[in-house]
Amino acid sequence: MNKKKDVMVSIVMGSDSDLSIMAEAAKTLDEFGISHELFLTSAHRSPERTASFAESAAARGVKVIIVGAGAAAHLAGVIASKSALPVIGVPIDATALHGLDALLSTVQMPGGIPVATMAIGKAGAKNAALFSVRVLALEDKKLSAKLSAYIQKMALDVEKKQEKLTTS
Repeated sequence: MNKKKDVMVSIVMGSDSDLSIMAEAAKTLDEFGISHELFLTSAHRSPERTASFAESAAARGVKVIIVGAGAAAHLAGVIASKSALPVIGVPIDATALHGLDALLSTVQMPGGIPVATMAIGKAGAKNAALFSVRVLALEDKKLSAKLSAYIQKMALDVEKKQEKLTTS
């Protein structure tokens, strides 16, 4: 396990091939100055490792867990069953079903095992990070101000694009 100090968000992947997608979450968390770690485990190939990670995350100071998984995509649900921390699932396009199987597996959790589920792929990874920011900003006024500035910048970017359309 990565032993970074004061890790706020864990980004968990079921396979190293998921890194190209989950790097988007890390990049977004970096923009906000939120410490994070990357952790590789499998609900099926390393269940004890997965359980140990989930059970110890809160004690290590982790506040939110982002989980990317493709194919059967049980990883987010297994982690949510072993931790009371907020778990955010990012379905990954890893099969002939183009991520739809991962989306359905991640979103269809039984009652009592909540997993917030984002879109398939990079947009989902980015939104998982932004959702984490929103959760953390509830207790952090500086982070809340950064989030407000980010939201305002997105709105201004739309206005700038509109200006380009009307002046072209």
